[in-house]
Amino acid sequence: MSVGSGCIPAIPGVAPQPRAGLLGGAFLQVAAARPRVGRCRATQHGRVRLGGRVVARAGAAETPVAGADEGAGAVFSEKFPLRRCQTVEGKASVRVDAEPDGDGKCKVVVGCDVAGKWILHWGVSYDGEHGSEWDQPPSEMRPAGSVPIKDYAIETPLEILPNSEGWYEVQIKFDKDTPIAAINFVLKEEETGAWFQHKGRDFRIPLRGSFDGGVPFGANQDIGVWPGDLGHLKKHEGSNAQPQETIPGGTNLSGKHISGFYQEFQIIKSEYTQNFVTVTVKRDNETHKRLVEFDTDIPGEVILHWGVCRDNNMTWEILPEPHPPTTRIFRQKALQTLLQAKADGRGNSLSFLLDAQYSGLFFVLKLDEYTWLRNLENGSDFFISLTTMEQRGSTQDLGKVEPQKVDKPSQADGIISGIRNLVVGLSSRRGQRAKNKVLQEDILQEIERLAAEAYSIFRSPTIDSVDASVDLDDPSIAKPACSGTGSGFEILCQGFNWESHKSGKWYVELGKKAKELSSLGFTIVWSPPPTDSVSPEGYMPRDLYNLNSRYGTMDELKELVKIFHEADIKVLGDAVLNHRCAQFQNNNGVWNIFGGRMNWDDRAVVADDPHFQGRGNKSSGDNFHAAPNIDHSQEFVRNDLKEWLCWMRKEVGYDGWRLDFVRGFWGGYVKDYLEASEPYFAVGEYWDSLSYTYGEMDYNQDAHRQRIVDWINATNGTAGAFDVTTKGILHAALERSEYWRLSDEKGKPPGVLGWWPSRAVTFIENHDTGSTQGHWRFPYGMELQGYAYILTHPGTPAVFYDHIFSHLQPEIAKFINIRQRQKIHCRSKIKILKAERSLYAAEIDEKLIMKIGSEHFEPSGTQNWIVAAEGQEYKIWEESS
Repeated sequence: MSVGSGCIPAIPGVAPQPRAGLLGGAFLQVAAARPRVGRCRATQHGRVRLGGRVVARAGAAETPVAGADEGAGAVFSEKFPLRRCQTVEGKASVRVDAEPDGDGKCKVVVGCDVAGKWILHWGVSYDGEHGSEWDQPPSEMRPAGSVPIKDYAIETPLEILPNSEGWYEVQIKFDKDTPIAAINFVLKEEETGAWFQHKGRDFRIPLRGSFDGGVPFGANQDIGVWPGDLGHLKKHEGSNAQPQETIPGGTNLSGKHISGFYQEFQIIKSEYTQNFVTVTVKRDNETHKRLVEFDTDIPGEVILHWGVCRDNNMTWEILPEPHPPTTRIFRQKALQTLLQAKADGRGNSLSFLLDAQYSGLFFVLKLDEYTWLRNLENGSDFFISLTTMEQRGSTQDLGKVEPQKVDKPSQADGIISGIRNLVVGLSSRRGQRAKNKVLQEDILQEIERLAAEAYSIFRSPTIDSVDASVDLDDPSIAKPACSGTGSGFEILCQGFNWESHKSGKWYVELGKKAKELSSLGFTIVWSPPPTDSVSPEGYMPRDLYNLNSRYGTMDELKELVKIFHEADIKVLGDAVLNHRCAQFQNNNGVWNIFGGRMNWDDRAVVADDPHFQGRGNKSSGDNFHAAPNIDHSQEFVRNDLKEWLCWMRKEVGYDGWRLDFVRGFWGGYVKDYLEASEPYFAVGEYWDSLSYTYGEMDYNQDAHRQRIVDWINATNGTAGAFDVTTKGILHAALERSEYWRLSDEKGKPPGVLGWWPSRAVTFIENHDTGSTQGHWRFPYGMELQGYAYILTHPGTPAVFYDHIFSHLQPEIAKFINIRQRQKIHCRSKIKILKAERSLYAAEIDEKLIMKIGSEHFEPSGTQNWIVAAEGQEYKIWEESS
């Protein structure tokens, strides 16, 4: 948005294992942590192709062996579901009919021929308006079925035309003398959650101007797409994205006439389709070998990339000759065998014999140069333990097979030694004039493999790593003081919402509330992004040293920080380090040249984002494709960002950072930035989706919180992270009256605060999830239950601006007062007393008890408890002094 197994090495000789999140085709931009699975369909107009730098993953599922197989000496059979990405190509068109029809109306017609549930997300701009803001069109302009979105946009479904062989279309009618200057839109495909734009920007159709024979958004161009997800759509939705310049020389369209035009665009929709591979192993009584059979329903060419191991050492080996037909040796690391098409044309199959000396079989399926299908269950290569099967002798026991244990320290030593030897070998050849390029590429491939293997070992979401995280907050363990984590008694207030920029004087307005926030008990305020930005909300930064934004001027920002400091409240700056909007285009017309004090060129942009032609290295995280992703591996980039953060600390007076979209780059770079800028407190936004099965949230969310803990670990604990896991579980617990979810299998809180509470920043709402965006709004009417939970529990609680300045304020203030009176802090000890269907109760530091849920509960024992706060389905008791 996915976690590699700690027991299985990566594929020898190929690219490193993928990070969380699936990358689609060259036109697919992924921001979503958990892509939605759509049905794979192709229209008569479309061409279906496999493509893109995709790593699909599969999860193992046991399949009992039929009786006939048992008679043939079958040991077991397993069926692995596979998920692969394929793209459907078609066309979209935009047409303006400038001549009025019989009703006296002109028309804008948008259509496409790719099957799906298409929505036109659109708004208008009026004469005399400048900038990127949208407005809602007048009601008479809205086609039937239109739905208003907030106060700036409309969503209208495209309908399939009768007898059109799959053509989807929507018509927008308007008067010829309309005061509307332009229509802005993006296309949305609801089944996949994908948003289709032009070069990462909105389409803009001028209604009162001439195109001089051209089109407003560029001819013969492909449409870009990114899957919309809760975490990142915020920055590019509707009124926030910067439209294309459409008329040379300015945007004043007054007095010009409507001009008709028609233009087609290639549109590419990426979808995920389900397949399977079945692996069956039988005993061959004649040869005393094992017969291994592969069967898959994937059409076309499928290559089995495989190897074996001995003595359960989990190390790939190449099987000695003779090999199965159509087999080649891949870089002396693995075998690649082409599967044979089945007679019925429904997929491919393969069978071969293995000697009994081999204890295991590794494999992945390769579809093309960039498409490798691995095991979805752990993100690693498929592994079949042949010795275990021989010992069990039946598939009925396969579910009980214990995973292979790997001695991580000893294996790590071998990996480190291997990488060092390879680097020395590569370095020693630098001085030679006649370089062996193939040899160097082999060494680089091996380094990548070893790095991926190390990553898979130490990123394993196992209980072992969980226990280590829990122990990190054990007070008996001496720990050095760490910048960025505060005192442990912080209570954070988010000091803005999604609409705060609209006043243009937010810094002044927020400063007037400093004393009130201080009196309520807040110790830190999180202020909005301060820099010059393409989007008014600040999350598309451009010139980082220009601190005049839609929230106010630099002088007003400095005064705001001063006012909060006088009120004994520290201030966090919202630092967007993952991406940056460019000021200039390169020779190909791509926006990847930066201006201002940080006048970077395209070396500062990652190389694996297909939309911005970066010349840097590959991204160390998930790409955010609406703007150039910054390559933090470049030393000049890191030096500039460290200098900027230190300048912000000194010039503005910030006390710390809220770090935006930290999934986009390695946490080790964050460690570098924080050690340089020495913040009092820092928190990262690591947001991806929780685990679901058939639409239902899983009880066990260890893998989700492990990813957040992994990021914190990568920063060396110099920053905390928003506890998205806890928010998601609270949603399910309160909405469905499933309060049993609030205790994990070990009786601890199920979020990050259950593993590493001193680094968990708990929250129930923010500018993305709530406000006018409402991407993941907390269950309505249950906000006080949520605050009763996070403000009494360990971790660092954060309260949303919209909640503190609402009817909820008196009760929230009461919760904060109880927390501070009882000296509850981020490392407080918690004992869960009840976690049942309609009741959750917990004791914190043996001096506070709370309960949420409809079921009755009263404290028991010899202590004298008095009620400190009570409301609808929540109650808090304090120990009587």
